[in-house]
Amino acid sequence: MPEAHEASIAVIGGTGLEDAFDSLDRRETVPTPYGPTSAPIALGMLGGRRVAFVPRHGAGHALPPSSVPARANLWALARLGVRAVVSSAAVGSLDSAFAPGSLAVPDQLLDRTHGRADSYFDAEPGIDSGPVRHLPFADPFCPVVRAAVCDGLPDAADGATVAVIPGPRFSTRAESRALRAAGADLVNMTLLPEVALAGELGIGSATVCVVTDMDAGAHAEDAELVSADIVYARFAEALPRVVAGIERAVAAIPPDYPGRTLLDDAARADVLARPARAADPRLAR
Repeated sequence: MPEAHEASIAVIGGTGLEDAFDSLDRRETVPTPYGPTSAPIALGMLGGRRVAFVPRHGAGHALPPSSVPARANLWALARLGVRAVVSSAAVGSLDSAFAPGSLAVPDQLLDRTHGRADSYFDAEPGIDSGPVRHLPFADPFCPVVRAAVCDGLPDAADGATVAVIPGPRFSTRAESRALRAAGADLVNMTLLPEVALAGELGIGSATVCVVTDMDAGAHAEDAELVSADIVYARFAEALPRVVAGIERAVAAIPPDYPGRTLLDDAARADVLARPARAADPRLAR
């Protein structure tokens, strides 16, 4: 099944960014082999480029982290011709160098999730997954797209390791200390498997992280403890500069950017050739 070539760049909006691009003038429902996307995909112009936008958590932030249909979202974006993704994410800090209210463009991920459908090449009922593919993932974010995001947000820290936890609950103090000891600077609930799935489909990605809190006080016992209200309030404060930075980042991605080839082109073609079908609760995650 050929790609639609509706957009070469996509924005995936995390917490607080669900309604930031309502000006995009068209909504497209893209059926997938993995059930529905988080929401209909918006299409329009941003930063002088044709883009697709999907709110990661759906309309009204209805989807918890473990229920985000990452495979459906990335498959649908790839079917529309997307080769680059700029995303946003709310994160907690495990290091006082990343203060609440600051921004960071991470370069590494530490996977602490479990039970999530994290590949297009797993053996699954009703889907011919073809041969096993092993994704090279030493550098999870694309250098070209990261550079564009850093250009768009010059006040953001360039480089950080994000630990991705299951959620939706926040960490205990012991978990925060353990993640910090493991080398993580920030903690989030949604960047995996999203970034890995993008890589399997030849899509280069980068993320702007909004530091909303100091997690569970991993750095100091008397630090402000995280809550959902704090996360939403801090992201709302940062929203105007995040949206402006994403628009600049989109404009900075080279017009001839071909995507990121971590697997051979046949892998992307094989995945996108899979027929869309009705949602299966075992697959739509």
